[in-house]
Formats: sequence, structure tokens, C-alpha cells
Amino acid sequence: MLHVVHHADYMAPRPARGTFKFDKYHLVMEELRGSGAAITEHAPSPCPREWLEAVHDPAYVEEVFTATVPRDKERRIGFPVTERIRDRVRHTNGGTWLAAKLALDHGYAANSAAGSHHALADTGAGYCVFNDLAVASNRLIAEGDARRILIVDLDVHQGDGTASLTALREDIYTLSFHAEKNFPVRKARSNHDVALPDGLDDAGYMAALEQHLPAALDRFAPDFVFYQAGVDPHKDDKLGRLALTDEGLAQRDRFVVRNARNRGLPIASALGGGYGDDQRAVGARHARSMLAMADENAKA
Repeated sequence: MLHVVHHADYMAPRPARGTFKFDKYHLVMEELRGSGAAITEHAPSPCPREWLEAVHDPAYVEEVFTATVPRDKERRIGFPVTERIRDRVRHTNGGTWLAAKLALDHGYAANSAAGSHHALADTGAGYCVFNDLAVASNRLIAEGDARRILIVDLDVHQGDGTASLTALREDIYTLSFHAEKNFPVRKARSNHDVALPDGLDDAGYMAALEQHLPAALDRFAPDFVFYQAGVDPHKDDKLGRLALTDEGLAQRDRFVVRNARNRGLPIASALGGGYGDDQRAVGARHARSMLAMADENAKA
């Protein structure tokens, strides 16, 4: 059974400025619903403002809530922050938190959006408005649902916002695998960064993951895992620089879930990046990713 969090607000109109497309968030759910797999859908509530202000600058939160984000910040984000975007990001942030709560009960659950790992304290960046991974981690710890959280970020781009927002915390550990020469140009410092060379294939990627992920789990000893499961390391991704196949992505995702669940750790995934002219193909990659992780969780 795949427990997946989704809301109609995850879709938003194509922005008047910028190149980002929201089509895939609908297509992911079409792929899941048409797969024949057992899925249960859960709708999140909008993230409370105070949860966001516990991580982000309240002045920036006010800009988003009133749709008055300055143009320089909108350019950094990549699209205008309208009232529809405000509603969307409140639901996607609430969705990552809900996925975590479901994972506590079921071992694994997925948010069908979010993984907004570039958002910083006082601005968004790289198609990210609020950092759901940092917001949900902070809230889980504040509510006593977790004491130590490992954020495993396997998007092709470094999780610079997450690393920056959690840098001074001893109860949150960030592990980022990313293409060394990809966005952002200036990397932040995660607790553990693994910079990968252009064109790395399935075998090379898995060798790096096998070397670093189990060691990080054992060294930090978390009691909860968030997984930024971007599919942009795929060889056909428009913004990636790596060369994973469909089989390589599935092997990656299963390995992450297996290592968490074999240690008795609940794990929640956020969608993360995936880009291409064929949005249905991208959506299908995300859907296969979640189904592979749910299947691995069923074996635990």
C-alpha cells in the first residue's frame, strides 16, 4: 500500500513569467491511479503560518502571504508568487508534514510534491518558495515526534537551502548527493556532501550511495528520515548532468528505503526535481519512484 499525500492546490496555472511548469503534479497522480497499485490518498491542510515563521524570516512569510514578494526575489524563485502560489506552497508544506505523520504509522509515505530544498530563510530560489523539509523537520522535533532527523537529498542539485537553514542544529543532519557542476554554482555546506562527476552511471552512483548512506545512518543515529527523491539524476532529464536509467533510479530508491526500514526508521519522501519537455514521462518517473519505495517498505 502506498500512502500518498496530494491536494488539488498542488497544481497552479502556468506562470506569466518564468519557465516552470506545474503540469507534472497532476500527471504523477494520473500515473499512480492508473498503475493498478494499491494507493491511499490523503489531503493535507495548509501549513500554519507560525510553522513557516519558525524556520523562515517572518517578513518574507508576510511577503508570500500577501503576494507582495519583490521582483528580485521572484526572479530568484523563477516565477511570480501569486495568491494561487501562496495557497499551493502552504499545502505542499503541510503535505510533507502529513507524509511524515503517516510514515510514523505505516513505515513509509510520500508527498506528491515539494522537496523545495533551495528556499532560504528570507527568500525562495530555484523554483522553491518555502523549504518544506526544514519546516516539517522542525515541527516534528517541536512536537516530540522525532528527536534526530536525517535528510537524505538525492536530487541532482545540492540542497543548499536545507543545509543553510539547519546548519546550526545538532538534531538535523543533511546528506546531499548532487552533480558537482550543476546548480547552485555556490554550494552551501551540508553535514555531508557527495559531489558527483558529470555523466555518472547507475553503477557509479550506487557505489557512492553504498559507501556513504549506511555510514551516515549509523554515525548520526536518527529516529526519522526525510528523503528528497528527485528524479533529475535521470539520463534524459533536461536539467540534470548525471546518467541514471529507470532501473538505476529504482535501485537508488529501494536502497534508501531498505536502509531506513532495516533500522526500524520511518521514512517520508518528497517529490523533488524532474524536468523535461515530455511532462508525462517525468511524471511517470516520479510515480515509479514512489511505487518502488512503497514496495520496498512492504518487505520490511
